[in-house]
Amino acid sequence: MSVQIDAPIEVVPDAAPDGSVAAVSAAVETVASHLHPNPSYDLADHPLPTGREEVWRFTPLKRFRGLLQGGDAQGDVEVSVEAPAGVTVSEITADEARALGGPAPVDRVAALAAAHAAHVALVDVAAETQLDAPVVVTVTGRGAQRAYGNLLVRVGAFAKGIVVLEHRGSAVYAGNTTLLVGDGAQVEFAGLQLWDDDAVHGGQTSIVVGRDAEVRTIAASLGGDLVRLVETAEYAGPGGSVEQLGLYFVDAGQHIEHRLFVDHNAPHTRSNVDYRGALQGQGAHSVWIGDVLIRKVAEGIETYESNKNLVLTDGCRADSVPNLEIETGDIAGAGHASTTGRFDDEQLFYLRSRGIDEAEARRLVVHGFFADIIRRIGVAGVEERLLAAVEAELEVNVGLPTQPAGTDA
Repeated sequence: MSVQIDAPIEVVPDAAPDGSVAAVSAAVETVASHLHPNPSYDLADHPLPTGREEVWRFTPLKRFRGLLQGGDAQGDVEVSVEAPAGVTVSEITADEARALGGPAPVDRVAALAAAHAAHVALVDVAAETQLDAPVVVTVTGRGAQRAYGNLLVRVGAFAKGIVVLEHRGSAVYAGNTTLLVGDGAQVEFAGLQLWDDDAVHGGQTSIVVGRDAEVRTIAASLGGDLVRLVETAEYAGPGGSVEQLGLYFVDAGQHIEHRLFVDHNAPHTRSNVDYRGALQGQGAHSVWIGDVLIRKVAEGIETYESNKNLVLTDGCRADSVPNLEIETGDIAGAGHASTTGRFDDEQLFYLRSRGIDEAEARRLVVHGFFADIIRRIGVAGVEERLLAAVEAELEVNVGLPTQPAGTDA
């Protein structure tokens, strides 16, 4: 049985007095959303959470293992970059990174990463470059100790390319990633969380979409003990579009949390969000929070956000909250939805009536659930890796005996 939830639409006060470029820029500085803290590099603006705050109430704070308290890095991560011709890789200071622009951190974890990372890794794609191979940034944890990372990817005007950011190994890691996309550029960005089982990962990915630019992101979280990621998107001019795809497979005792914020701060922009997750095992807990803010200046925009969760056993918990906040009635379209349910009995019956045993039928249903979104990524290498990772999860998890209910993640 599946439950459809259409969350209420909230109308908030005016954020910008007119539709000028200056007003759009000013509107970005102060976020009108009550679900999204104001961005700031100052740690004082991101106090240590208690768990009673709206943006932290789903997160098991004790499992951050000291990451929220801050302090110097105790561990280390290795960062490697494979880049084709047309890409420059360098190290810059935090002050130099801020001067290049981009949103400030919206929570304490990202602010700590920005403050304590030894340097900022800058990946620069020259304007009008057509990359013939992906840029691959690999972050490898060397032990379950506190570490920080700060990455800035800048894609020049009318450039086209693919960037893959992969996390693996073991770490207690705070990361801050910024993606600046120039006018008319086309970018695919994949963030893969393939950590070892003991890893803790918190962080933020901030996207600025240039005028008439096209951005597609994929966030895949299939590893780690606790993963809590924030992804924000805003527009540097009209005509830009962003598509945010995501998938997660949550095992017993695992907590995976994705929080998205799309700020339609320019007219005639587009966004589409589609995240899917599967859960199995006692104490498996997923959290998905989607928030779309449509400002007064954002006339003629189009947006839709969707989250689907497939609960495979008892003892799981899936929290899913889509939100729309609208400051103008002059929009092309806006919608959101969330579904959480178990296996479709008709699908299982159809497969089993054709001689497929129950365990294999369950695997096929979950495979199709994820493959439907993976096939839309359009990056062959990433699609293959994610399908392989999903198959590995299915091999271990789906078809195991059902766990008893009664534990809340």
